[in-house]
Amino acid sequence: MKMSKAVKFTVLSLLSLVLVAYVAYAMLFLSQPDEDERCSAVELIVKKGDETSLFVDEKDIEQMLKNANVYPKGMLMKDVDTEKIEEIIRKNEFIAQVECYKSSNGKLCVNVEQRIPVIFVIPEGQDGYFVDAKGNIIPNHNTATNLVVASGAIDKKYASKVLSEFGQFLQTDDFWNNQIEQVYVRKDRKGKQVVELVPRVGDQIVYLGPLDDYQKKLSKLKTFYEKAVGTVGWRKYAKVNLEYDNQIICTKR
Repeated sequence: MKMSKAVKFTVLSLLSLVLVAYVAYAMLFLSQPDEDERCSAVELIVKKGDETSLFVDEKDIEQMLKNANVYPKGMLMKDVDTEKIEEIIRKNEFIAQVECYKSSNGKLCVNVEQRIPVIFVIPEGQDGYFVDAKGNIIPNHNTATNLVVASGAIDKKYASKVLSEFGQFLQTDDFWNNQIEQVYVRKDRKGKQVVELVPRVGDQIVYLGPLDDYQKKLSKLKTFYEKAVGTVGWRKYAKVNLEYDNQIICTKR
């Protein structure tokens, strides 16, 4: 006897519900760790930015946990305190986020996201520090880096609000990231912070003035490089002034 379409639909719907229920059960219960077994493995994953900004790696995280006597391998799973582990890791200034959880087969998973500095700042008469894309100040840990260096009349507010955005722009633009080596900040006659750039190629100074409309100013400079410098050479000019709209003022040597 043939089944009606309605009966077939009902049967298929019930089978689908059973399958969904089983999958949910498996995910919820079968993947849960046995609290009475020992931690047999620790999976540490550090989310990295570009290869020039690796300030924390898996070995560093492992050492942090060992130094704090909370490295879980060999411990009973019921004695592994995931919140404590997260707290220990989060104390590192280079860490943005951390998630720690117990998995099946006695495995502990630790996922770490590090802060990605975009510029290194050396204020006058003070120790240097890193600034990330969100404006967070990160103390210097004597970590080697090829980030652009900003120095001069810089306070933390200017570093967080202004230089962090400029540093992020430089990092995401291949041309300027390769072209700009140093940023120097000084105050003009009115006490306003103005910026000079030191390029990697050539020894002229590029004067931006305030970091307002810096993308527009650098676009003018790129056009100048492409059209003028190729003809007259890098050493003809000692200073290139981009402060004013719609013009570039060049000072010869």
